[in-house]
Amino acid sequence: MSQSTAKIGFVGVGRMGANMARRLKDQQEALIALYDRDRSTATDIATELGCDAADTPARVAELTDIIFTVVSDDAAMRQIFSPTGTESLLLHAKDRLFINCATLSPDVHIEIDALVTQRGGRTLEACMASSITQARQGTLYLMCGGRQDVFESVKPLLNKLSAHLRYVGSAGEAAKVKALVNMVMNCNTAALAEGLGLGAALGLDLTMVREIFAQTGAASRVLETDGEDMQNRAHDCYFSAAHAAKDSGIALALAKTAGITLPLAHATYEQYQRLLTLGKGELDKSAVSELTFKDRHSY
Repeated sequence: MSQSTAKIGFVGVGRMGANMARRLKDQQEALIALYDRDRSTATDIATELGCDAADTPARVAELTDIIFTVVSDDAAMRQIFSPTGTESLLLHAKDRLFINCATLSPDVHIEIDALVTQRGGRTLEACMASSITQARQGTLYLMCGGRQDVFESVKPLLNKLSAHLRYVGSAGEAAKVKALVNMVMNCNTAALAEGLGLGAALGLDLTMVREIFAQTGAASRVLETDGEDMQNRAHDCYFSAAHAAKDSGIALALAKTAGITLPLAHATYEQYQRLLTLGKGELDKSAVSELTFKDRHSY
C-alpha cells in the first residue's frame, strides 16, 4: 500500500501527538481515527481534525493501516500493547505498521516489536529530539530504529513530519541514542540554571550574562531555548520536568547495565526529582532554575 493511500491513526494526542496529527492533516494525509486516555482531549482533537474519536486503542488499529503511538512512558506503552488486554492494539496488529514515538526504555521497544511481529504486523521506533513547535511545523528530528526496509517504506510519510530523519539501527537502538540526547540536554539545562542562578546571586545583569554565554564556551542549544525563560521565570511547558526526570532515569538505568557511573546525570536526575516532589512536574524543564536562584523561595 502506498503511503498516499494509507489510513492513519494516533494513540496519544497530548501536546506532541496532537500537533503531529495536525501536521499530517495539513499535508493531506488520510487521518481516520485517534485515541487518548483523556476522552475529552480525544473528542476535541477529533472534532477539530474531522476524524473518529475511538473508544479504545484497538478500534484505532481496526480502522487504520499506520498507527502512531505517542504515549507517556513504559507503563502506558505496555498497556496499549497488552497481549491479554481487551482494548489492545495487538487485537488488530496483522498487516498494520506501528510507528512508536514515545521516549521509552530500549527493552520496551524490543518487546513491542516482538509482540507485533508475532501477530503479522510491523513496528518502527521514531524517537523525537524536538518539541511542540517542531511537531506542528513538521520539522522534528526523528531517530528511527527497527527493520531498515520498514524505515525505507515509510520515509515519505516521516519526511512530512521531520526536517532531520535518521536511521539508527535495529529495534531499541534509536531509543538508546534518544536517552543519551535527553540525558545530556537535561544536564545542560541544570548547569545553565546554576550558572544563571549564581549570576543573579552575584548581582550580575543576566541579559548580559546570557549574551556572553552565547559567545563563549558556555553556549548551548539549551541556552537558546531556555535561558530567557529561566531569567523571566516563564515555564510554560514545551518539555516537562516530569519527562526530564523520566528520561534521565532511562539513561541512568542503561548506565547501570553498562557498568559505568554518571555522577552529573545522577545529580541532574535528583534535581528534576525534587521538582516532582514539589508538585511541579508539569512545568517546563526550565523550571529547574527555580531550585537554584537564591530569591525564589516559593520552591
